[in-house]
Amino acid sequence: MLTESVTGGPRVDTSSRAAALHEAKVEAIARQLRQRKGKGPASFKKKSPPHSVPKRFDSRRRDEKVDLSDLDQILDIDTAGMTCTAEPAVTFDELVRATLPHGLIPYIVPEHKTITLGGAIAGCSIESMSFRQGGFHDTCLEYEVITAKGEVLRCSPHEDPLLFEMMHGSFGTLGILSKLRFKLVRCAPYVRVTNETHTSLESFQQGIWHHFQNQGADYLDGQIFSPTKHVLCVGHFVDKAPYAHRYDWLTAYCESIPRRAEDYLPTYDYLFRYNRGVTHVKPKNLVARALFGKLIHSDSVLRTANRFTQLLPKKDPPVIVDVFVPFSRTAEFMDWYHREMKHYPVWCVPFRRTRDYEWLTPQWWSGMKDPLFLDLAVYGMPQPPGRNIYKEMEDALQRVNGTKTLISYNYYDEATFWSLWNKDTYQAVKQRTDPDNLFRDLYTKMCKAALGLDSPQAH
Repeated sequence: MLTESVTGGPRVDTSSRAAALHEAKVEAIARQLRQRKGKGPASFKKKSPPHSVPKRFDSRRRDEKVDLSDLDQILDIDTAGMTCTAEPAVTFDELVRATLPHGLIPYIVPEHKTITLGGAIAGCSIESMSFRQGGFHDTCLEYEVITAKGEVLRCSPHEDPLLFEMMHGSFGTLGILSKLRFKLVRCAPYVRVTNETHTSLESFQQGIWHHFQNQGADYLDGQIFSPTKHVLCVGHFVDKAPYAHRYDWLTAYCESIPRRAEDYLPTYDYLFRYNRGVTHVKPKNLVARALFGKLIHSDSVLRTANRFTQLLPKKDPPVIVDVFVPFSRTAEFMDWYHREMKHYPVWCVPFRRTRDYEWLTPQWWSGMKDPLFLDLAVYGMPQPPGRNIYKEMEDALQRVNGTKTLISYNYYDEATFWSLWNKDTYQAVKQRTDPDNLFRDLYTKMCKAALGLDSPQAH
């Protein structure tokens, strides 16, 4: 059976022909890996730009490429079971356009339209339903994985559970995700957003805790504009709206947050409300926005940065980082941030602790009592000369038992890195899926190769 989204989204082919086509794609990739002659390293080519922070000296650009571009089909939308099966190069924009006509969407939809399903698994994507569900990976049910040797494995929480769990946050270093099945949730046509303003972090956290415990809201995120201005954005699905804002041209959603007590958006536009920028949107000039506002968004910016790498900064790059802080240690971290960093707004996404993830060490989890973390996102902060703000962030996080995503610049030394990320569980899977280290190990890829420090020409 062949169905097509009424919103102009991708075609969803649930026929046996589609299954056979998927198997042929997987076999072609597996055969390429089995027959390859080079020693690597290798990384992946997709149709969407990488959503890691672009870096000028990234040696991964010179890698041998495994082309995953045609793994881009939605294979099944099970409206009764509320699940979806898809290939990893499907973007969330394509996915939402296909599921919305059925009154369904993924629980977690990352803020940028061209983030892919595979990228969301590799990088542990979060968003404003994370206070209930955790990350996108926490809503997944099973994976198909191609190893570096060309073997095809299947895993789930019940079948090969360590492989299943360790694929999350592995950034493509354990194998190739070739298919995934994940949960969907029922939605309404619109989202009503209520913006609650708090003058103190304590009051802001009390608001977060209230919504976390009561579970009445569908969405929850916020922004910290100063030590005395915090806005909590509480979203509810609604069937009707007195008006609907899209924020895709002259005005940016992030600019509306401190100005409006209430807002209504079509569900699709709510999900991608930050596609033009989470805390800062350029251009600022109204005339420039009228001319170019529709053209400047996450996809166009990332494509430009990855094509013209010579324009990226040689040193002192702007700070773009997401950090995870235990809820009970947030005040301690933010006291330091207000004193030392002073860059606003800070995006705040509450994240439910769904399990003690296997990719973090038992030592990191020991003594952790919090059922909730706050993802605090700092975007576009200039680095003063002579300071390494990224390293200062890493050091501050260790003082509050926090961690960070690895999509940005990382300056951990190897011993510190593996005191946070679980080398034992990582190597147990790595020996099965990539024993010759074709895809690099996690530390080398994200902390050295990303900065060009693993090549003979390292600056």
